[in-house]
Amino acid sequence: MMLRPSIDSLLDRVNSKYSLVILSAKRAHELDAGAKPTLDQFESDKNVGRALEEIDAETLINDPHPEIKRARLKMEQEENQAVQKREQQELEARIREEQNL
Repeated sequence: MMLRPSIDSLLDRVNSKYSLVILSAKRAHELDAGAKPTLDQFESDKNVGRALEEIDAETLINDPHPEIKRARLKMEQEENQAVQKREQQELEARIREEQNL
């Protein structure tokens, strides 16, 4: 049973139960994937509870343009992959240099 945050306080921040479920599920998936939390401390150990706490604290809102958010997240992921690839190549180059010495 979920005691905190209460459903009443959550519905003050999101306009319907359906939107609340979708928003909290999506945020829980983001947290599972390693997204940075918007709060410093949580009462819940699970990501769904943490997502609900973020909604209750109004640090997470229902995005009116989810397609823009998806595109931004995809760009960030591609940039991170490019950085990791470049770092891997630099590391391999340093190893080859050290082996040639």
